[in-house]
Amino acid sequence: MADLRYWLGFNMAPRIGPVRLRALVHYFGDVEAAWRADAAALRAAGLAQDALERLVALRSRLDLDAALARVNALGLKVLTWDSPDYPALLRNIAQPPPVIYVKGTIIPADEFAVAVVGTRHASAYGKEVARRLARGLAENGVTVVSGLALGIDGVAHRAALDGGGRTLAVLACGLDTVYPSSHRELADRIVTSGALISDYPVGTRPEAANFPPRNRLISGLSLGTLVVEAGIKSGALITVRFALEQGRETFAVPGNIYNQSSTGTNVLIQAGEAKLVTSVNDILEELNLTMVSHHTEVREIVPETAEERALLAHVGPEPVHLDELVRASGLATATVSSTLVMMELKGMVRRVDNTSYILAH
Repeated sequence: MADLRYWLGFNMAPRIGPVRLRALVHYFGDVEAAWRADAAALRAAGLAQDALERLVALRSRLDLDAALARVNALGLKVLTWDSPDYPALLRNIAQPPPVIYVKGTIIPADEFAVAVVGTRHASAYGKEVARRLARGLAENGVTVVSGLALGIDGVAHRAALDGGGRTLAVLACGLDTVYPSSHRELADRIVTSGALISDYPVGTRPEAANFPPRNRLISGLSLGTLVVEAGIKSGALITVRFALEQGRETFAVPGNIYNQSSTGTNVLIQAGEAKLVTSVNDILEELNLTMVSHHTEVREIVPETAEERALLAHVGPEPVHLDELVRASGLATATVSSTLVMMELKGMVRRVDNTSYILAH
């Protein structure tokens, strides 16, 4: 794998997101060559003038060794597109972040995850529902993902930990900062039974513009997103929009029609954009997570559906392109894509580049 320093460098470069970075790596062959390319070569690769000028200026002042040393001193792990430990669910969204920082551990069992989100100004009802549902998920072996915010997020993280489970917190700042600061103790607990995660470089402050992109990672790390309580303008609804775009399941808890904090969840249910939830079993059954412990303890290549059987017949030790699997199986592209995601989570197949698969064993 390429030196992490160059990934860190591009992660700090303004105007170079996943699309531009992927194009540069494809053009130059690897991330180090892209980082070292001169202005003329970068221009030939199609990098816009504004991004080019900012990158050249950054390279002139950035000490990559010092940047990596700071990350290591904080006890952070850096996962890139190339990392085998990069979360499979996140890898499968459109334009996954090229780099994520992790404090704690991400384990294979975290592939069975549900996001629990909601308002920062939660009612007593919302907090109690969040506590019961998050704890119920944890007790059934499901990892709870949220954003460490006040209100529903914090309740969900604590409930998962109290239930003996795991939880992942996605931050909208660098992992040298805990935001809100009142959740420092909670963050320390999460690191021991899960992880703090961010795609923002160390030193990034928790600015308002960072939170919507952060929500995209929350849904991207999860099989489904549950909104417990949210007003019509709540950021939790942004997470739902991302989940829908990513082809993930969405759930909502109905609330008091006179409470503004329940307007958003009630509208989601009314519009058919989220499934109504009254118990943890509603989520487990919809996502087929009633046997999570079985899946995490025993990962055999045994097809469970007709679609899995059809795809396994055409996947072997050599990479097979997604388009070829669609043609050979006769299944719709969307069906093949969603089935491959679940097969990857079960350890049946492994993605070897952005669009090709091989048997995992």
